[in-house]
Amino acid sequence: MPWKESRIVDERIKFIADILRADHNMTELCQIYNISRKTGYKWIERFQESGASGLEELDRRPQNCPHATPDRIVKQILELRFKHPTWGARKLRARLEETKSGTEWPATSTITAILHRSGLLHTAKRKRKVTPSSSPLAVITAPNQVWCMDFKGYFRCGNRQRCDPFTITDGHSRFIIRCQTVPKMDFEHVDAICEAAMREFGVPDRIRTDNGTPFATMGLLGLSKLSIKWLKLGIVHERITPGEPQQNGRHERMHRTLKRETATPPAFTLKEQQDRFDEFRRCFNRERPHEALAFKTPDSVYVASTRAYPLVLQKITYGDEFEVRTVRKEGDIKWQGANIFISELLRHELVGLRQMEDDLFEVYFGATLLGEIDGYRKTFVGRR
Repeated sequence: MPWKESRIVDERIKFIADILRADHNMTELCQIYNISRKTGYKWIERFQESGASGLEELDRRPQNCPHATPDRIVKQILELRFKHPTWGARKLRARLEETKSGTEWPATSTITAILHRSGLLHTAKRKRKVTPSSSPLAVITAPNQVWCMDFKGYFRCGNRQRCDPFTITDGHSRFIIRCQTVPKMDFEHVDAICEAAMREFGVPDRIRTDNGTPFATMGLLGLSKLSIKWLKLGIVHERITPGEPQQNGRHERMHRTLKRETATPPAFTLKEQQDRFDEFRRCFNRERPHEALAFKTPDSVYVASTRAYPLVLQKITYGDEFEVRTVRKEGDIKWQGANIFISELLRHELVGLRQMEDDLFEVYFGATLLGEIDGYRKTFVGRR
């Protein structure tokens, strides 16, 4: 039977006081206080052992739990988390199983609870998912099918030096091929990094970028000096739709982790910041398990391309069905007695003309259709 409505400890003290006055017997007092005789004797015993403090409610929580995670396991989980503050429970468990396979590690839900109790887990608000783009980008199923490139937005180091990181990743394995600061975001510096990467890892089938400099221009088909060089290497240049960064989402997700782990806050000097990038790349490739790779590391999935970078970049060749012309310095070609402008970016390059109708010729640069020449008007109309 429950105690009457009031402060429970006060009721117990009144009960003990009435017992000591002996005005009523035990049965009568228990009826008055609406409790059982067993409860009454329990509080008399508590009072005799501990006095008034014995009438306080005791902590009902268990003193120990036979199923609790051992302290040594918790310590190792937290040590790895402190080393990699952005890793969640699944990555931590996968890494621990790989490096310390002789130990039975707790479930991811238990590791999540350990992180939460330690104040190391911050639940982010869920964001509305953006509808996927229907643009015809390649489906990535193997290494080197698509390399993703971009600049991580610039920031200032502690000494106010500007830092512009340029990154290259393999779209399938998430392997970071390059993560370097560049003095200028122009053709010369980006091309040097790309060429060094291809000499080391081979030539990819495709390269996916946004529409910014130096990847694209406002000219014919958005071609740039960089994309023209890639076409000569047999690389298809994919450009995402403007304002749709999720089309390069794997690369953007890496950038978010890169910022959190290397630039929040940034290093004092540019050299120190590059050292952070180098260590991040090493850890990301060799240690960090990736959920999309069944918790394998990018380094264990990536293999170099079998297409070696050529010792000399050759001119593009065309079949017998093409008339070949050299684009002159001013960006035009000589054809049927007329000067027809194509593009200054293609100066000194070979283009192929293929007749489709009596007065209609398609103009190609390699396998890329640039546009058409109207043989009657002697004008070139570029593709859009």
